[in-house]
Amino acid sequence: MRATLLFYERRMEADGAIIEMKIWRVPEAVPPSTHGLKYSLFYGYPGRRVVGFDNERGKGDHRHIEGEGEQPYTFTTVEALVADFSTRSERPKANKHERTQNPRPRHSGRHGRAFR
Repeated sequence: MRATLLFYERRMEADGAIIEMKIWRVPEAVPPSTHGLKYSLFYGYPGRRVVGFDNERGKGDHRHIEGEGEQPYTFTTVEALVADFSTRSERPKANKHERTQNPRPRHSGRHGRAFR
């Protein structure tokens, strides 16, 4: 029996961010995980992962958070996985939105050009 794709979604955000979620049912658990799923959830930009949740042989369930590194993740259900991923991937968006809503003041340089 081969892996069966259960869910796939990829979308581009207005700021160029990519959100991609893939979940497969596998005939055997991916050790050391004990469930029968293989997954990869990604939020980031080309060449830059901001948030990622995945499981791979030898590492098991884990997540990658930009600035925090790789951390173990306790998988319970697909619904919880997607909810946890959504929560973590909303934080960088909220921080970016806050920065664009409250930008630092611009200062004029010697040549009259604005700089930050």
